[in-house]
Amino acid sequence: MPRADFYLIAKPRFRDEPLRLVAELARKAYDSGQWTLVLARDQAQAEAIDDQLWDMGDDVFIPHQIAGDEEDDECPVLIATPACDPSLRALVINLRDDAVADGFERVLEVVPADPAAREPLRERWKQYRARGIEPAKHDM
Repeated sequence: MPRADFYLIAKPRFRDEPLRLVAELARKAYDSGQWTLVLARDQAQAEAIDDQLWDMGDDVFIPHQIAGDEEDDECPVLIATPACDPSLRALVINLRDDAVADGFERVLEVVPADPAAREPLRERWKQYRARGIEPAKHDM
């Protein structure tokens, strides 16, 4: 049964750098051997996530790349822009406006700290529930 986990940004370090949470989620996934697809909102966000993953500390290396070449299938953490349509992976971190279609085992939705920006995520929560997926909430 697929899972949907909503990560609500609450801690100051994530409020100041919301993409830091995305990088930490990708790091946890990589450390546990889960290949991950990050669905970025646009090219600029994909590049910012790429930068965050390079800046995780001197002793941390997370193999990753922005999708779009023949090595995509060999990379544990793949960052996709809307212009690129790679195959879904078991674990998806979704930063886009719409819920992820079927084809994943677990989707992670990052919820902004700004209450005004949370309404689309509430809709996504309802969409997942309507598909028989019981979402879980995590305060970060």
